[in-house]
Amino acid sequence: MNGDPGYFGPQSMMWKVNKEITVLFGGARALLMHAAHPLIAAGARQTSFYQRDPWKRLIRTLSLQNSVTFGTKEEANESAHRINKLHEVIKGKDNVTGGYYDALDQEQLLWVHACLQISSIYFYEKTVGKLTEEEKNIYHEENSIAAEMVLVDKEQIPKTHNELKKWVIEKSREKDYLVQTDVAMDVYDIIGGGPVPKHIKPIWPFIAFTAFNTLPKEFQDIYGIKRSKVKTFLVNFNLFLLKFTRPLLPPFFRLIAPARWAKQRINRSPNLRFSDKANY
Repeated sequence: MNGDPGYFGPQSMMWKVNKEITVLFGGARALLMHAAHPLIAAGARQTSFYQRDPWKRLIRTLSLQNSVTFGTKEEANESAHRINKLHEVIKGKDNVTGGYYDALDQEQLLWVHACLQISSIYFYEKTVGKLTEEEKNIYHEENSIAAEMVLVDKEQIPKTHNELKKWVIEKSREKDYLVQTDVAMDVYDIIGGGPVPKHIKPIWPFIAFTAFNTLPKEFQDIYGIKRSKVKTFLVNFNLFLLKFTRPLLPPFFRLIAPARWAKQRINRSPNLRFSDKANY
């Protein structure tokens, strides 16, 4: 077993946040936010991921986050390299808006990165515990390293987590920045009840419900999601229930598999300090 703790290690905020299973709910929410951006949608249309394998984009996004967070440095680099090579060929003119999409465009790269980060933090705080501003900013700084690995220019990244969140909100309110395209509605249908893998089928209705009903208003408007006090109550109550019961669950039900494997890798390594193992 390779004892390399990777780019961050057990004491990092990246490990603390990304190891939680409930943070994966943010993946579905982020995918909806990605697809509402017409140029991101155009890139997905070119690759036909949603038509050929509707789960490939979601899995690819989360696999990169997990490899960079919990993998060895070699695994993280290989994962980022594969994504970067794929992005090199995703570009062209969008027939819906007339704009130019490019998977290596800095604003488009930042949009994908930002939506996943703010969704991950959102679900961590809703299902695990509140984070201080300092903790969120440490996560932001660490996640910026991951963003640079997939060619986001660090100078283009807002300096704090709240500034990144504000950037997404401001962009989403610009005229025609978000558009209801065929790809957006494909993603809506997939998350709402598409061909869900068997191992997550029992819990998927809840994941979908929370993904739809925790979206910012601008995104809900794009997807035609109706807001109500009843739905807001149900979402908040169920997320609170998850937070309350989480400490009672064994690691298998709380932590994602890559995090558990990384813990095993580190605990079996004789070359790491005791504090690196104990503070997981």
